[in-house]
Amino acid sequence: MPSAFRVEPGGRLTGSLRVPGDKSISHRAIMLGALADGVTEVTGFLEGADAISTMNVFRALGVRIDGPRNGHVTVHGVGLHGLRGTEAALDCGNAGTAMRLLMGLLAGQRFASTLVGDESLSRRPMRRVAEPLARMGADIETADGTPPVRIRPVPKLQGIEFRMPVASAQVKSAVLLAGLYADGATSVIEPAPTRDHTERMLEGFGVQVRREGGRVTLQGGQRLRATSIDVPSDISSAAFFLVAASIAPGSDLVLEHVGVNPTRTGVLEILRLMGADIEVLRQRAVGGEPVADLRVRAASLRGIEVPPELVPLAIDEFPALFVAAACATGRTVVTGAQELRVKESDRIAVMADGLRLLGVDAQPTPDGMVVQGRGDAAQVFGGATIESHGDHRIAMSFAISAPRASGRLVIRDTANVATSFPGFPDLASRAGLSVEQTDA
Repeated sequence: MPSAFRVEPGGRLTGSLRVPGDKSISHRAIMLGALADGVTEVTGFLEGADAISTMNVFRALGVRIDGPRNGHVTVHGVGLHGLRGTEAALDCGNAGTAMRLLMGLLAGQRFASTLVGDESLSRRPMRRVAEPLARMGADIETADGTPPVRIRPVPKLQGIEFRMPVASAQVKSAVLLAGLYADGATSVIEPAPTRDHTERMLEGFGVQVRREGGRVTLQGGQRLRATSIDVPSDISSAAFFLVAASIAPGSDLVLEHVGVNPTRTGVLEILRLMGADIEVLRQRAVGGEPVADLRVRAASLRGIEVPPELVPLAIDEFPALFVAAACATGRTVVTGAQELRVKESDRIAVMADGLRLLGVDAQPTPDGMVVQGRGDAAQVFGGATIESHGDHRIAMSFAISAPRASGRLVIRDTANVATSFPGFPDLASRAGLSVEQTDA
């Protein structure tokens, strides 16, 4: 049955809360744990639909995985060459990260595989991963650049030096995972920094990874050793509450145990440039990943031109940042974010449509958006029914506009919120918003 959020206007965010585990790290923990020798214990695992899809793919490939139980997962690794092929298609659901990383991981196997996904994932581009893998000797076929993806075995992959035309952590990760199965060295050169969870976790599993500036290199044939992984809270999920508390008068909220990997903190830097009051507390390292508590208090935001170097470091957080921009005084300009057009939805077009429906001057551009903020208004947004187009980040972004809305918001097609943030309505309500899951 279709689902929706019914969001009442107003609210302020107070107290402390912990958002679910990091989705990017949860995906990789299952993948690398499966390829390792020995048993990997994972805590803080995100029990969302996307990460569960990754888990089910590896079960289909012959890996025993126990859990999840309250965020705890046990992965019984089969080693670098221990996966078993299956004639059944491997269903990635809505998980674009899973599909793209699996393309690299499966390219070096001795069996054929077919990767499929849901309707949304079946429209997303896979050619930018398939092309560098083909340069390594992989035999990969797509449906005119989109899923299903068919991967056939080849005698051996060859290491390459790949200079990425566009910064993408998923493309980088796919090439590095294929590099584990390749002869010689595989190097990826980034045009701008992207999230480095794959490199950090490979090192945690005992793989030697050389990082020099924008170049990442590993030698093929290295074996992985099982380890323990504590998944921090997802900063992409925390971003919704960082924005909501910043725009809601009287808010004072602490977000606990948030991953603050420097390749993921673009949202913090952008919000601070806009005048947000965010304090980083209790910084520490957990399993090689930096973690901290974040205290955020209401603040008067100002419009900015987002520095281009921060865009790749906050690409998933821009739907929420567009809401912040609407509540700022002055104009906010985002450029260089064309990747937003090929996410679960065209996030530039969908956010601009929704913001205009709520009374905000938001002009989409080919690679970003120009938002004329209404920060001088107590109520920035009107009440309306918004179409999320099945995109979890769109749905949650409009839900957090409630503190500055004048009327009820109904956000349709919200079932996919469970892919990244199970329990979002309940947690938002605990924090001080009024978000109710309903049948549309």
